[in-house]
Amino acid sequence: MPLSESFLQELKFKTDIEDVISSYVSLRRRGSISVGLCPFHNEKTPSFTVYHDTQSFYCFGCGAGGDAVGFIRKIENLDYVDAVKLLAQRAGLQMPQDGFDDSLSKKRRKILEINRETAKFYHSYMMSPEGKAGLDYYLNRGLSLKTIKHFGLGYSPDKWDSLLKFLKSKGYRVNEMVDAGVVKVGRNNNHYDTFKNRVMTPIIDVRGNVIAFGGRVLDNSKPKYINTSDTLVYKKTNELFALNLAKDSGNDNLILCEGYMDVISMHQAGFTNAVAGCGTALTNEQVRLISRYTNEVILAYDNDDAGQKALSKAVALFKNTDVKVKIPLFTGGKDPDEIIRTYGKDKFKGMLEGASNEIEFALLNLREKFNLTTTQGKIDFLNQCLRILSDVSPIEQDLYSSRLSDELGIEKSSIKMQLNHYSERKSRQNQRSRYRKIVDSNSRNILKESRQNNVSVRKMKAEDRLIGIIIKYPDCRKLCNAFDPDKLTSGFIKKVYETIIARLDSNLDIDLIHFGEILTDDELGRLSGIIARTGESKNAKKEFSDCLAAINEEYEKENAVSADHMSDDDFRKLFSRNNT
Repeated sequence: MPLSESFLQELKFKTDIEDVISSYVSLRRRGSISVGLCPFHNEKTPSFTVYHDTQSFYCFGCGAGGDAVGFIRKIENLDYVDAVKLLAQRAGLQMPQDGFDDSLSKKRRKILEINRETAKFYHSYMMSPEGKAGLDYYLNRGLSLKTIKHFGLGYSPDKWDSLLKFLKSKGYRVNEMVDAGVVKVGRNNNHYDTFKNRVMTPIIDVRGNVIAFGGRVLDNSKPKYINTSDTLVYKKTNELFALNLAKDSGNDNLILCEGYMDVISMHQAGFTNAVAGCGTALTNEQVRLISRYTNEVILAYDNDDAGQKALSKAVALFKNTDVKVKIPLFTGGKDPDEIIRTYGKDKFKGMLEGASNEIEFALLNLREKFNLTTTQGKIDFLNQCLRILSDVSPIEQDLYSSRLSDELGIEKSSIKMQLNHYSERKSRQNQRSRYRKIVDSNSRNILKESRQNNVSVRKMKAEDRLIGIIIKYPDCRKLCNAFDPDKLTSGFIKKVYETIIARLDSNLDIDLIHFGEILTDDELGRLSGIIARTGESKNAKKEFSDCLAAINEEYEKENAVSADHMSDDDFRKLFSRNNT
């Protein structure tokens, strides 16, 4: 059963979408809207827009959109009911005790229970005589028993059904274990443990829930690492390992590492603000998560080629945030774990304290590529520097211009003039690019759906405009009495139209919050896009009537029958209609 109208209305009145989103995204007010960098995809110019009048958001870059509930669903990876619960708690509202389906929430809770029992099982097994191989591995890596217990580290038995049998004894069903990702389905529909003969690292979210596991072999067999696949409670692109501990470290910054072992080793050495990304590469969602907890991050990436490539990508991602980046120069080891074990925590601390910011890091890398003893080398080096400095604040531009002037023997005024020209040109290019992106994205979506549904682009545009107008001007409902909704494209458009009509006929409002239960994330994004692109109309009723007429005409064309296949009566009716 859906949530009650009265509850949703109260939630809507007590929830301001800008307040909700500004906890995750840095927004700038522009009249009746606010804009920022989209948290759902990587972008350099803001396409993410919050509309205060409709309490909705829409990104013209990736098409994400919806209301406050939809935003929380997407950014926190929650189902509809749990997203409503989170906002209700934020607004100080009590969730109704009945009248809604919380089966998905119950399923999530069951997965979390299974994960907790699994983590306890792996840890207990490793601390038993049978699990000595796993314990020895960690001890040989320099970890203390206190650290092992602190992180809940464990070891999975060298059998295919140990965990399966254990969880069955606890009363859990096999399909629930599969949902949690700790058991897999074999070729003959048999079931077996996902992790076998591996040291195990539980991944815990900021609420203290065990949401996933990472497993590593003890030898050189392949695959070396196995991680939990995405589940209802875990999406690797959204999570950071050890953030549950680092957020309470009392430090003003976070240290971002590549691997779980680096983080564990650093915590043991006293660097309790260390975290690592879950997955092979840092994601925009993880960067956004870091920005919620700190204004500065130290990128403690490995010193090999792969680590330096990952470092460059990470720096690019953080450029789209307000988070300051520091980059240490590691010597004497390829990663933090090796450096700490070889030279101790004091030397490693010195490397962290000597970290440079991303601008200095980028300029340092550039210097190695050019011969600065030649005039052409200085010119080429400076031109590349201008690209980097065009993205920083005026104060930073002034400081680095002074440094470059002293280093290259070029007048600072000349450097500033060139930098201003480059920045202005880049700004114009970004504006044109953003406009083209908005127009092209909408045109591509309409063309794609037109082909998929075998309908004309004219009809698609008329249907989108129809929905936008009736949401903005509900009085247009009166014009729909003679319209047959079966003439609309089936699926999204028809579902939205019929929901709008039903709610208007019942004297209910048609805010986005009432579409959350019936639309998917993508559909809610599309509806938000329609609303965002629907501007004011000088004559809404005439425009609405024109849309109805266009839909009727296109429907007739789609369903026209060739005269060769018509009966005499059908042909006479068609002929009579065309001559009236």
